[in-house]
Amino acid sequence: MKIGTARAAATEWVMQCTSQEAWFMGAYFSGSTVGQPDDVMMSVGSDIDVVVVTSEAKPPLKLGKFIYRDVLIEITFLSWNQIASAEEVLTSYHLAGSFRVDTIIVDPTGQLRGVQQKVSRHFAEREWVRHRCENVRQKIEHGLRNIDLTAPWHDQIMSWLFMTGVTTHVLLVAALRNPTVRLRYLAVYNVLQEFGRTEIYPELLGLLGCEHWTPQRTSHHLSALARTFDVAAAHAKTQFFFSSDITAASRPIAIDGSRNLIRDGYHREAVFWIGATFARCHKMLSTDAPKLQVELAPAFEEFVIDLGITSSDTLARRAEDVLQFLPRLWDEVESIMLANWEIF
Repeated sequence: MKIGTARAAATEWVMQCTSQEAWFMGAYFSGSTVGQPDDVMMSVGSDIDVVVVTSEAKPPLKLGKFIYRDVLIEITFLSWNQIASAEEVLTSYHLAGSFRVDTIIVDPTGQLRGVQQKVSRHFAEREWVRHRCENVRQKIEHGLRNIDLTAPWHDQIMSWLFMTGVTTHVLLVAALRNPTVRLRYLAVYNVLQEFGRTEIYPELLGLLGCEHWTPQRTSHHLSALARTFDVAAAHAKTQFFFSSDITAASRPIAIDGSRNLIRDGYHREAVFWIGATFARCHKMLSTDAPKLQVELAPAFEEFVIDLGITSSDTLARRAEDVLQFLPRLWDEVESIMLANWEIF
């Protein structure tokens, strides 16, 4: 399916299902398809991300992923208060990328377009790029320094894994690229190749713990994840913010998308999302099917051990490794920002 067809389906859903609500203030596309032309084919493991803007100060929990007209759509709600200031959007690395180009689906008041146009004009300016990079760095530091080492094991791993993975985002933001979620390591690999800065890439993989993994090792863990995923999807009842990522409809992203990465030679780039999905499945199972969670725990434990983590103490040391790496990472960020400023 072409991206344009998927966008049309998402637009139809927005117009039919939300646009008449009293709180509705607009909607726009976000995620990995931003900036891509309509005639590009959707890849396996991709969805169409839509942000629905609400006038309510506290937006509802995100609707998540679902199938509409054969398209996998992900809906997130965002309060207008969070994007009313173009300056605040320009400093937010999660928000700014969606406004770099015109992604607006519908804008009944015209206010959304006003913000988008201002963000687009200033997106690549040195001041705002640096602000966004600092925004990412602060997130890494805060997240790694505040891991709850008394939390359930899957929560500890999830906290460490996501913050370690954000090291890719600071480089992507410096390069004016989309800080994608699932494909962050592949995206940063491509950026580093483009800028001739590939020396740092093995270090990023080393911090994650998969630098020396083989395709066979990654495939082994993916097969174990697939079994865990199917059990979690079948027994899930409690709603988490990521619940829609662990469903039959989302299986092509978590499982098939990872399998395709391995097939294409990017087995190490698949590890991050395999780990994130593993931890999320165990969080769901620990709440809704604890006996099954215990039965499936050895496969998750094997995955974590292969990353070089055997205890909370090890996890704390690995978090400190990332913190110690940040000055080195920032040198690369500065180099990429300088190269971009010479272009722009």
